[in-house]
Amino acid sequence: MSTRKKYHVTQREDGTWQGKAQGGQRASVIADTKKEAMADTIRIAKNKPSSQVIIHKQDGKFQEERTYGGKDPYPPKG
Repeated sequence: MSTRKKYHVTQREDGTWQGKAQGGQRASVIADTKKEAMADTIRIAKNKPSSQVIIHKQDGKFQEERTYGGKDPYPPKG
């Protein structure tokens, strides 16, 4: 089983939002709004064989996660 590439969407100190690979040095995405950063980060994640986008609130706390590609052993119901 391959390891998922994880991206975090967080707010930066200057008020902009970023999408950054976990363990990465630089942001893959920088946007003025959270909505834009999420959309661009999700687009990148969907191009990977198995990835996860972890979205944080403005205060940095966890909000939600989204998984793309690969076979999820616990897919959502409904």
